[in-house]
Amino acid sequence: MSIPYVFADAAVVAKRNLIKIKRVPDLLVFTTIQPIMFVLLFSFVFGGAIGGGNGQSYREFLMAGIFAQTVIFGATITGAGLADDVKKGIIDRFRSLPMAPSAVLAGRTVSDVLNNVLVLIVMSLTGLLVGWRIHTNAAEAIGGFALLLAFAYAISWIMAWIGMLVPSPEVVNNAAFIVIFPITFVANTFVPLDTLPPVLQTIAAWNPVSTVTQAARELFGNIPPAVPEPTQWSLQNPVLYTSLWIAIILVIFVPLANLQYRKSTSR
Repeated sequence: MSIPYVFADAAVVAKRNLIKIKRVPDLLVFTTIQPIMFVLLFSFVFGGAIGGGNGQSYREFLMAGIFAQTVIFGATITGAGLADDVKKGIIDRFRSLPMAPSAVLAGRTVSDVLNNVLVLIVMSLTGLLVGWRIHTNAAEAIGGFALLLAFAYAISWIMAWIGMLVPSPEVVNNAAFIVIFPITFVANTFVPLDTLPPVLQTIAAWNPVSTVTQAARELFGNIPPAVPEPTQWSLQNPVLYTSLWIAIILVIFVPLANLQYRKSTSR
């Protein structure tokens, strides 16, 4: 099947998934309300304590971390959605249609990136209301959002592989939470690295969640003067290091997810 047909099939699958989000109120509420809750909760409930009493400075520091955590959690929708489709037999229906097998996973991951675009818009507007500002130019700001979405897209392929491997939405959600929750907190998402114990500082410095957050902060101009300059190569070159992780994840998990798709749906 030619590449244009693959893209066309993927677009149809993506449209189907976006319509599903629109028609299922629970998904729509999760998409829009949770980001607002995170921004308000961390800004006003924890901002004074974590930010050393300077709530405004902490909100500037915080937003990139919340962006990173939220789009990564948003990527888990891919695994849960695919597991649900396997469980309900929808994947078997796709197999009976004259369409490219790779279009199913491609369409799923693309639709979840578009869902994350909506999340980032809602979070950005909420951030602006609580005092967050972008202090760089438009090109750098767009680059920050693009890097966040690219990283979330790569994570979506890991979730796609898990969704095909474990055909149960509940198990996918639990497994994703157990893995993603610690890696988003053992990072610089909510506090500077120098506040962590030495061992955790080393882990967090090479954690790609830290580097995508650091990159977004730099591209948005949200590095507070009180935060020390990083000494680790990964945090000194956060865009490059994050891009390497994105490439590695895609190279490994795009083929793995498609292979598992063929295995899972051939039973």
